[in-house]
Amino acid sequence: MSDFAAGAVRLAGSAGAVLGWSPDAFWRATPAELAAVVAAAAGGGAVATPPDAATLAAMREAFPDG
Repeated sequence: MSDFAAGAVRLAGSAGAVLGWSPDAFWRATPAELAAVVAAAAGGGAVATPPDAATLAAMREAFPDG
């Protein structure tokens, strides 16, 4: 599994476990939405830089949802 895929799996799992998101909610969320929710859940701390267009394209190719 690539570093990207492993990271995506961990992030999706965390979104489900911590935020209560379904896989569909995770994959439909924009990076900005996910960052805002994570920041709010963490008490407003630092927000991670969202992935760039190439990373998002790689995610869509690796994890097509129909």
